Amino acid sequence: MRNGMVVAPQPEAAEAGAAVLERGGNAIDAAIACAFMQGVVDPMMSGIGGFGSMQVYMPGKGVHEIVEFYAKAPLAVTPEMWEHKVQGQTRDGFAFLVENHINEIGHLAVCTPGSLKGYEYALSRYGTIAWKDAIAPAVAQARRGFMVRPHVHWFWSQDQAGSGQINTADKLRYSATGRKLFFRQDGTVKQPGDMVVNGELADTLERIAQSGGSDIFYRGDIARVIAADMAANGGLIGHEDLDTYELSVAPPLWGSYRGRRIATSGPPASGMSMLQVLHIMENFDVGALKHSGTDHVRLLAEAMKYMTIDKDQHMGDPAYVDVPVERLTSKAYAEGLAARMRRGERAVVKRLGQPSSRDTTQVSVVDRHGNAVSMTHTLGSPSGAIPDGLGFMHNGTMSRFDPRPGRAASLAPGKRRASSAAPTIVFEGETPRIVIGAPGGSYIAPAIAQGIMNVIDFDMSMSDAVAAPRVVAVSDSIDVSNRIAIRVTDELQALGYDVKRSSQSYAFAALHGIAIDNDTCRGGADPQRDGLAVSVPAEPPKAAKP
Repeated sequence: MRNGMVVAPQPEAAEAGAAVLERGGNAIDAAIACAFMQGVVDPMMSGIGGFGSMQVYMPGKGVHEIVEFYAKAPLAVTPEMWEHKVQGQTRDGFAFLVENHINEIGHLAVCTPGSLKGYEYALSRYGTIAWKDAIAPAVAQARRGFMVRPHVHWFWSQDQAGSGQINTADKLRYSATGRKLFFRQDGTVKQPGDMVVNGELADTLERIAQSGGSDIFYRGDIARVIAADMAANGGLIGHEDLDTYELSVAPPLWGSYRGRRIATSGPPASGMSMLQVLHIMENFDVGALKHSGTDHVRLLAEAMKYMTIDKDQHMGDPAYVDVPVERLTSKAYAEGLAARMRRGERAVVKRLGQPSSRDTTQVSVVDRHGNAVSMTHTLGSPSGAIPDGLGFMHNGTMSRFDPRPGRAASLAPGKRRASSAAPTIVFEGETPRIVIGAPGGSYIAPAIAQGIMNVIDFDMSMSDAVAAPRVVAVSDSIDVSNRIAIRVTDELQALGYDVKRSSQSYAFAALHGIAIDNDTCRGGADPQRDGLAVSVPAEPPKAAKP
C-alpha cells in the first residue's frame, strides 16, 4: 500500500489512530487507540460502558472475522417483566417506550457492556502495540479535556419530546458526575468551545492500562464498584453478569453487488439488512437514474421498507431465535421483491407508534500492509448512569429489547440485543476496495447501502459518496435530508407517499469510509459529524538535512 488511512467522526480519535500508524503500528492497533479516544471525546456515543463489533481483515495472516462484543441483557431479566408497561415504539423502530422511561434512563436501562472485552481480544491477538500504549492517548486526553464540538452539542441539546423519549440533557444530569462534567455553573449544557475535563475517567483508564487487560473491569476492583453501584440504585447487573461475559467471533456474512463481493456482519447485527437492500437494488439500473431524483428515491424507499418488514419480524440473537439469513439474503428472494416493486406494489411498515437518538460511533482503518478494520461501537443510547468515581457512562440498551414476549427481539436473560451496526468491506475479487461503516441506529444499514451504491453505480469518490444526500424509509414514511429537491418530494407526495423532510442537510447515519484504488487509500468523513480522514505515508518521511 502507498499509504494508510484512518477515518473517524472525532478529529482527536482520527489523530490518535494516525499517530499509531505513523509509529509502525497496524490497523488493529490504530483502531483500538482510536476507540479508547472516542470514549473520551464523544462519551455519549461510545466508551467502556458500551458495546459493538468490528470486522478484521488481515490477508498476510489469513484472518478475516467479525469480533462481536455486543451488550447482553442482565441475567435477572424475565421476558414478561415489562409486558404491561409498554407504551409504544419509536417511528424508526429503534427503541421501545415503557412507563416512566425505566428502560431508557438510569440503572435499569443498562445491559452488560462488552467494549473492553472486544478491544482486548483484537489487540491481544492481532495488534502489535502494548495494551497500555493503546490506552495512553485517551488517558492524556481525559486529563487535558476535550472541546465540545458542534455535533456533540447538537446531540446533547436536542429535544426528543416528539419521539416520546427522554432528552439527552436529562440523561447527562442524571448522576452527580454528569452534572459536574457536562453542565455550566448556570445549569445549562456546555456549549461548543467549552472544555470537558474528566479526571475520574482518566484514573479509570489508567488503572485498566496498568492492569494489563479487561479482568479488572469484569472480575476485579472496577467490577466490584459497578456491581455495588447497580445494587444501590436498583440496577440488574451483578457480579455474575460481568464475570461470565464472553464475546463471540464469527465469519463474515457474504453478499455481492454488481460483481463485487461484500463482507459484513451477520445477526444480531444489521449487515443482513444492508445486503438485502443492495440485492434488491441490483435488479434496477441504478446508475442510469438521476441521483436523489424521484425514481431513485422511490426505489430506495421501497427496498428499504421491504428490508424493514423482514428485520422487524426476524432480527434477533441467533442463539435465541431462528433468523432465516440464507433466505433473506438470497438473490432469488431479492428478485421477487424487485418484481413486486415493478408491479407497483408498495410495502407497508407497521409499528406500535411514535424518530430516535443515534448514539454510536465508527472507525475505519487501512494500514500499509493492506490490513483493514471497520469497527462500530456504541452506548446504544446513554443511560445517564455513571458509577461514582469511575467517570464513564453505561449504555442504555434495554430500551432496544421488545417488552412483548414471544418476539424475535424480546427480553431473555443474557440475550444479545439486535444491533444496527454493519461494519463492511467490499472486495473486487480478493482485493478490498471499500472499507465502510456508520453510526446511526436504524439508519445504518440503508446509509451504508447508499454509500456503496454511490461509489459503484455513480462513480463517486469516497468523500462525495459519504456526503451525498441520503434518504431512509424504515417506517411507513420516506424521510429525506434537506438537500433533496423540494420538487422531488412534491412529486413523491403526489404519488401518495408520506414524506418527512429533515432539518439536517447531512442526515441519517454518518458514513465513514475508505476507498482503495491502485494501492492508494482515499477517505471520506461524513460532514454530519465533525470528523476527519487522515492519510499516513507507507514509509515515514525522511528527516530534513540540517
